[in-house]
Amino acid sequence: MITLLIHIANSEPIKLDVEELPQPGDVMIVGRNPRDRKDREAEWLDEGVTTVMFPWSRINLIQVLPDPDEQQEFPQLWRTD
Repeated sequence: MITLLIHIANSEPIKLDVEELPQPGDVMIVGRNPRDRKDREAEWLDEGVTTVMFPWSRINLIQVLPDPDEQQEFPQLWRTD
């Protein structure tokens, strides 16, 4: 699962889980487990909603968030603590 942070026009960003990254020919993004930036339930969604679709015309920016299980730690050579 890939986690995206979708910046919607005139709205707060929302996190979505998707199977694959959107392709250039797609007309919308379909995602599961919609939640706000702090992983809380989005207030503007009805209770029990698990899948949402956003058309490209409403999206300003998409951020691909790193998977916490696959993050690599880089050595910080300039620090000695």
